[in-house]
Amino acid sequence: MIYDAHMHTPLCKHALGAPEEYAAHAVKRGLKGITFTCHSPMPKGWWPRVRMDEEQLPVYHELIKQCAEEFEGKLEVRVGMESDYFPGMEDWIEKLHRENPTFSHCLGSVHYFGPEYMEAYWDDDLAAFQKLYFTHLADSAETGLFDTLAHPDLIKNQDPTYYLIDDLEDHIGTCLDRVAKSGVAMELNTSGLNKRYPEMNPGPQILRMMAARNIPVVIGSDAHIPYRVAADFEEALAVIEQSGFTHTSTFIERERVDILIGDARDSLVKESS
Repeated sequence: MIYDAHMHTPLCKHALGAPEEYAAHAVKRGLKGITFTCHSPMPKGWWPRVRMDEEQLPVYHELIKQCAEEFEGKLEVRVGMESDYFPGMEDWIEKLHRENPTFSHCLGSVHYFGPEYMEAYWDDDLAAFQKLYFTHLADSAETGLFDTLAHPDLIKNQDPTYYLIDDLEDHIGTCLDRVAKSGVAMELNTSGLNKRYPEMNPGPQILRMMAARNIPVVIGSDAHIPYRVAADFEEALAVIEQSGFTHTSTFIERERVDILIGDARDSLVKESS
């Protein structure tokens, strides 16, 4: 019943394993399908060490096509993209998505630690930088370019000691109001459990704020290695249920599909020891 809506391929230069290995683990976990969302190409010279080159897009499509053919009848395998949001790059991303109509799910990410982002916006004021991050999340939603906002409190990993969610709550609430109005979903990214701030992205406080605003939630593992596919999904379902959600969502051919939490939970196969 459930998809893992966020995972990568070695084309991003920091993931391991063939797409077929990710798909095989998804089958073991009882998933209905997976969507590969590798890091988007960007203009030449723009943080190239963490993404595929534009010339590799045909290779990316072919890799996922071959995987889908191999797992036909056992698992739905789709191609998507995790595209960076950076002010001034909207036309680039719009063209990328328009010229790749087979993208099934488009994630929007604000990667605050990217060198271009830091150069443009970091001025030694951590509180202001954290607020700007959330402002840019809302800006990205309002572009209409993305289905889901990925790991939407990633900024807490910059300096976990000084991520004071209560101090940011009013500003985050204003930004979430904008996201809710846009109709864009937000991700619960389970890989946050392995980061400097060991908590899913976003944490429970923001999840409750999302639920109060009826912002759809999409679960993704952000797997960069096959065994991470669907990692901690049982916990993720429990967390969103405790936050006030009745269902989780995914995107198929850029249309949102909702799944009752109970149905999603019942469909999962426990991790083997």
